[in-house]
Amino acid sequence: MLPDSTDEEIVRRALLDKEKFSFLITRYEVKLTRYLVRLGVALPEDREDILQNAFIKAYINLNSFDISLSFSSWMYRIAHNEVMNFFRTKRTRPQVILSEDGEALLTELHDETADTTDGAELRLSREILERGLATLNSKYRDVLTLRFFENKSYAQMSDILEVPIGTVSTLVRRAKKALRRALPESFMS
Repeated sequence: MLPDSTDEEIVRRALLDKEKFSFLITRYEVKLTRYLVRLGVALPEDREDILQNAFIKAYINLNSFDISLSFSSWMYRIAHNEVMNFFRTKRTRPQVILSEDGEALLTELHDETADTTDGAELRLSREILERGLATLNSKYRDVLTLRFFENKSYAQMSDILEVPIGTVSTLVRRAKKALRRALPESFMS
């Protein structure tokens, strides 16, 4: 019954029976690991540590979770904060790694008439995009990751980043503009 339940139903049950929290871990482990990779956490052991810390914080603070809100956004916000703490502590720069999911962003940035169906050209485009993303300020890289790779809505991004929706919209627009400037002109034609 629990695997088909909503996150919020599982949270209600986990508040009564802490073992039910494992269903949330199972539901979010792969998604959050993918998110950590996209935010630039390169080493698997670092991702595991960050994810473990995020789940521990969620478990400890489960009583303070507002059931009327989205658990998904709350969990992503905790993971996001853990990643930012990790980079601050390690004083390292994220290593941007894209997967096939980057096509939405490529489509946004590429001229719609450009032919990106060729495999070699698409691979090259991803490499150029990775380099461009790596040069961006983390706030821009984060919003592009949430929007185009995690497919989060502006409302979800607002919850995760703890900023108003209007700010999210502005950040996405500025991030795309900054990324266009960071990419070679030949990439955009």
